[in-house]
Amino acid sequence: MNPESSPDVLVVGGGIGGLSSAYALARQGLRVRVLERAKEFGEVGAGLQIAPNCTRILAEYGLLDEARSLGVLPENMVMRDALDSRELTRLDLRDLERRYGYPYMVIHRSDLHGIFLRACERAGVELLTDRTVIGYENTADGARVLLADGRVESAPMVVAADGLNSVARRLLVGDDVVSSDYVAYRAAVPIEQVRDNGVAAKDVTVYIGPRCHFVQYALRGGDMFNQVAVFESPKALAGQADWGTPDELDAAFEATCDTVRKGIPLMWRDRWWQMLDRDPVENWVHGRVALLGDAAHPPLQYMAQGAIMAIEDGWVLARHYAGQRDWDAALAAYEAVRVEHCRRVQSTAREWGKLWHLDGTPRLQRNEIMRARDTYDYGFTDWVYGPTALTPDEEPAMFTPVPLSTVSGAP
Repeated sequence: MNPESSPDVLVVGGGIGGLSSAYALARQGLRVRVLERAKEFGEVGAGLQIAPNCTRILAEYGLLDEARSLGVLPENMVMRDALDSRELTRLDLRDLERRYGYPYMVIHRSDLHGIFLRACERAGVELLTDRTVIGYENTADGARVLLADGRVESAPMVVAADGLNSVARRLLVGDDVVSSDYVAYRAAVPIEQVRDNGVAAKDVTVYIGPRCHFVQYALRGGDMFNQVAVFESPKALAGQADWGTPDELDAAFEATCDTVRKGIPLMWRDRWWQMLDRDPVENWVHGRVALLGDAAHPPLQYMAQGAIMAIEDGWVLARHYAGQRDWDAALAAYEAVRVEHCRRVQSTAREWGKLWHLDGTPRLQRNEIMRARDTYDYGFTDWVYGPTALTPDEEPAMFTPVPLSTVSGAP
């Protein structure tokens, strides 16, 4: 796009949500300009799980083969008890692909971001860095954003994809982030460093335990190994401002099984991620400014759907624009379907986190229920892994929870 020309859409934020939505809109022939506050495009983090409801969209975009070449297709997702290592339940991910038509994949976050960055470049999206947006305002024919350096950018439509700590969310909604008192540590290391640790290199393994859990899977063709250690912070519970620090990490996993304990020394100690979300809100669209991704619905990560929901948001918005060629109608349709779906994911993620971290008799009851589940029972995944709904009537029914009280939980 000619820098002097006016864009059809401004996208604020150059993360996975911003770039994927920019690409989705550019595919509809729109002139899209992305404003990223950092001095260069990039993503911080390690591994990311992308379920069939996301790989379906990547396939439509013509990006799935590139993702396959950079990621890994695990064979199973296995959930184990973090204390005794016993298997609780599993998904056969090859059969999952047969059911939903698209694979379950794990990929480095920066690799997925790079796929969308290159796609945007090919599609002619204008990618601008060092642009810090501090204000939003609706106009007679669209919306405009105010930058920290005093400049103003305007367009018929503005997508605010500026993340968990969204400026747009603060200005338009005004709510606060919610702390779960849990913190995540990550590491992506050469596979050779973990071969003797009893790891399952071809699976996604989730160890769930009292007030902690540990996730492992291979990345980048199996050459790297991703680990995520999550635990409840005693400092957070005590109300201390500096919480989730490395001195709490080792203590949190002292009672866990050998494979988990062997993985803890490999975790990065120079950075950690406090686990925060927001309460669901029903109003994402404010005139011609639309919240998208974590700006609209930041989840706790237990469902592994955060980046996926952002990619789905952009796909849905672009599809509705393509069908209507009218922003107000497209935005109304976007909000009508995405708010409820993402509320379900956010709420389920919170409950899933509680379930993972049980102790005592409730832990034993959970384990009994999970062990009773058939590997090929998809009652708990159909509502989220199936095709992304474009209208509320396409949204599938939720799963039926199984109360802990239905079993004894005897050891």
